[in-house]
Amino acid sequence: MTDPEDLAERVREGEVRLHELEDHADHETAAEARRRYVAAETGTDLETIGEYAFDAEDAEPNVENMIGAAQIPMGVVGPVSIAGGAIEGEHFLPLATTEGALLASVNRGCSAIRSAGGADARITDSGMTRAPVFRVDGVVEAKQVVDWVADNEESLREAAESTTSHGELLGVEPYVVGDSVYLRFAYDTKDAMGMNMATIATGEACDVIEAETPAELVALSGNLCSDKKPAAINAVEGRGRTVTADVELDRELVEERFGTTPEAIAEANTRKNLVGSAKAGSLGFNAHAANVVAAAFLATGQDEAQVVEGANAITTIDDRGDSLYASVSIASLEVGTVGGGTKLPTQAEALDVLDLRGGGDPPGSNADALAEIIAVGALAGELSLLAALASRHLSSAHEDLGR
Repeated sequence: MTDPEDLAERVREGEVRLHELEDHADHETAAEARRRYVAAETGTDLETIGEYAFDAEDAEPNVENMIGAAQIPMGVVGPVSIAGGAIEGEHFLPLATTEGALLASVNRGCSAIRSAGGADARITDSGMTRAPVFRVDGVVEAKQVVDWVADNEESLREAAESTTSHGELLGVEPYVVGDSVYLRFAYDTKDAMGMNMATIATGEACDVIEAETPAELVALSGNLCSDKKPAAINAVEGRGRTVTADVELDRELVEERFGTTPEAIAEANTRKNLVGSAKAGSLGFNAHAANVVAAAFLATGQDEAQVVEGANAITTIDDRGDSLYASVSIASLEVGTVGGGTKLPTQAEALDVLDLRGGGDPPGSNADALAEIIAVGALAGELSLLAALASRHLSSAHEDLGR
């Protein structure tokens, strides 16, 4: 068996590069050798980072130059009652975070939703996008490309879908800016988040476009997708799952559970989430939907950088006299239950809590269900925080919890 200290010494001497260690030893030994090297170079103790509950080899698709694992506390909220298009009944939602008071707040919202008889949730649109950018000589050629794409979408579909047994091309939307042509491809990626699937499929379609039109591919992603960046196009057109959750709570429940009134919560939402967000030029018109999205992403193995798109949410509150109507609409929630980080043991177990690990029947139903329950969790968080603000209990709640 290769000695990890010997390997670390070979790295120090320049015989082996840090990223080549798996070529000289098994994955566990390579990770330990790399950890010893980094610890010695930086004068740190990496013992805790070296404690993890999965095989290093299993993490190979998810990370390079592995030295260990980052551990984030995971809690659970609920159960919360959901009547969704893809998920029904009472469910716990695992959330991983380092922000104190977050789960307590979301759990308070979940409890109120449960007492109200549950929340409704529906996927209203779905499609993972990739938007390559092409170079043309000018607007005349740009129009030729746009027309050709419109007339030959079936050829593009055949090329794109030849790369995947699951993905389906939903459509291609063109955008022309001078001598640049952007084509926003949208795919049904079933239970996968689908970014890699969409990229590979679009690459194949781009070969056809270059062969049949004057267009020359400049970049497979032209940022009209738009991935991991705040973007109005995702807020309007959606990306991944577009999902809405709503609930109606009677006045007595609001007053008893939150210590405030429907009128006060509605005013706080209007002045904070709508007017305040508009004045700030925000793309998200909500209180803290990203908190729940991020914590759910970390718990269930999603691409954590895509919380940027998950924050593309609008919270609406309506005082209906004897009741309070509340909703959260997330325009671009990019989730999957297969592939990526969902295969890691911790994240797979969190998906098991939801009974959503792996592919659904029919395909896509598990990812739909995950999006719906995350939306309900975000709704619970919005209700609780807005109520805390309306009742002026936000700071005291944090003080009581020692945060």
